[in-house]
Amino acid sequence: MPRKGQRLKYRKTAWPKSKGNAPARDTTFDNHPLTAYVNAHLEWLLVAGYAQDTVRTRRLALKRLISWCDERALRDPKDITKPILDRYQRHLFYYRKPDGRPISLGGQLGYLAPIKLFFKWLTRENHILYNPASEMQLPRQPKHLPRHILSVQDVEAILAEADAKTPQTLRDRALLETLYSTGLRRMELPGLRIYDVDLTRRLVNVIEGKGGRDRVIPIGKRAAAWVDKYLVESRPQLMVADHEYLFVNDYGEPASPVFVAAKVKRYMMFASIEKKTGSCHLLRHACATHMLDNGADIRFIQAMLGHADISTTQIYTHVAIDKLREIHDATHPAKLTRNKDESKSNAQTSDATRALFDVLAAESDEDESAEADADA
Repeated sequence: MPRKGQRLKYRKTAWPKSKGNAPARDTTFDNHPLTAYVNAHLEWLLVAGYAQDTVRTRRLALKRLISWCDERALRDPKDITKPILDRYQRHLFYYRKPDGRPISLGGQLGYLAPIKLFFKWLTRENHILYNPASEMQLPRQPKHLPRHILSVQDVEAILAEADAKTPQTLRDRALLETLYSTGLRRMELPGLRIYDVDLTRRLVNVIEGKGGRDRVIPIGKRAAAWVDKYLVESRPQLMVADHEYLFVNDYGEPASPVFVAAKVKRYMMFASIEKKTGSCHLLRHACATHMLDNGADIRFIQAMLGHADISTTQIYTHVAIDKLREIHDATHPAKLTRNKDESKSNAQTSDATRALFDVLAAESDEDESAEADADA
């Protein structure tokens, strides 16, 4: 019998996907003079070692600038001056989306920061004589506590919605458990391969996470048990073509970030937890918050989440993976077996904890922008 407030689930048969033509690429501004400079700049970013996802988001930001310049007959970098960039910044501030909402400060920063680097590159390559963006004042990010906090009961309700009665729901349960246990980012989970997860030692190797940094993090006993069950009972039934990626979609292909976000959002809806974007980040945030509530040291949380520098006053501390796993087992609430005599410590209220929440809130804005771009 459904509990109060619970939405009834419905299942769709995963029919084979059509091999139709891929959506056509937008070529509106391919012949615009500024596009050639942008393409050269993006090529330089790749050569300099920037990640593909970073280049993709900066392409979108610079394309928005080109669209705005085209409406004003600005076709050469020399025509773009500091007053014009100030006008563009005000345009972003007053712009309203189709639903009437403004662009968040995090979104505005995402559109303006690539412009500063673009004009710095133009100046260095002698395409322009001076940098009009050198004195551009970027939006100041507000420091606020997380807007949405999932309790342990909320997370357990979400996890329970994946009943694991079919290969698809068993995969979904393993996926959700992994997100909650490890605090992985939405973009990091799909990149996991089978050999990146050591279920014997309960370790997960994140290869080229955000910023191109590798890290090794623990995975809880309960999550490891679900992943093992998924690998034995579900993944072989879902596979179509042979590949090494850990999580697959309903068609046997490697799961994408969009697929992962849709699954998390779906089970949150079933558990009557409403949030349109940033769903994956809620589980990442819950992982960190619940471990802090149970007494985990802030340094271990930094290492798990992959924050190289969480605040300007605190130096990042490297910790041994064995100690990190020990702390994870002692503080993470999702265990294979529970001890009734476990005691809960009060939440830490140090400056470092506040800094952690600031970083998580900033990541949430970035994750929401990425999901919005993907939906668009």
